[in-house]
Amino acid sequence: MEVDAATIALVLFVLLAFTVEAALGFGATLVSVTLGALVTPVERILPAFIPINMLLSLRLTAANRQHVRWRILFRRIMLPMACGMPLGIFAFATFDADLLVRIFGGCVLALASAEIVRMLRARAAVKPFPPPLAFGLLVLAGVMHGAFGTGGPMVVYVSGRVLPDKSEFRATLSALWLLLNIVLFASHIIAGRVTRETPLLSLLLVPALVGGLYFGNLLHDRIPAEAFRRVVFVMLALVGVVLLVR
Repeated sequence: MEVDAATIALVLFVLLAFTVEAALGFGATLVSVTLGALVTPVERILPAFIPINMLLSLRLTAANRQHVRWRILFRRIMLPMACGMPLGIFAFATFDADLLVRIFGGCVLALASAEIVRMLRARAAVKPFPPPLAFGLLVLAGVMHGAFGTGGPMVVYVSGRVLPDKSEFRATLSALWLLLNIVLFASHIIAGRVTRETPLLSLLLVPALVGGLYFGNLLHDRIPAEAFRRVVFVMLALVGVVLLVR
């Protein structure tokens, strides 16, 4: 496999992505797909990226397993996402990718902007969404995760209200990504998107994983809880804009 300028740029983008996820508990696939798609096709990125991202999730989950809220993970997050993932996998194989990305970007921007406005207007305690609304948003998260491996924004929007502690938030989402990405990677294998180049590209991303873990953990330990919430939703809004104008 030729290591060209596009591949080097992809490795740097993935380093940034892993730093973000190690610090916040989400964002690796969002950053990798959003920026990486500027230099290489999504169909090339995801099959190589997902196994390395699973290693990051496994490391974060194992190291912080005492903070994982398993009941919330399985009962309130994974069940609705599991309902939506097959629809996303089907959509990725069937519909126009650019259209799906723009729809996703619009949803991300709207949700993040609403939460930022709420934080600016009131200091009241954050309340969980009503169960039907939470379920619907997480089904949509499952659809987008099945399509692009990037269901994080909707998950963050919902789970950020039931997991206010940043350590529980990061650990629980890390466990979620690990479990969902096992299914997602299997779907790429079945669809024939894993080629002979895929493991070679995955190996090139390993240094980005190591560096991202190191820098992300440093950031996580230094971000206060309130600033953490602001960073999460401002980042979501920026990603939504990028997805819309790509």
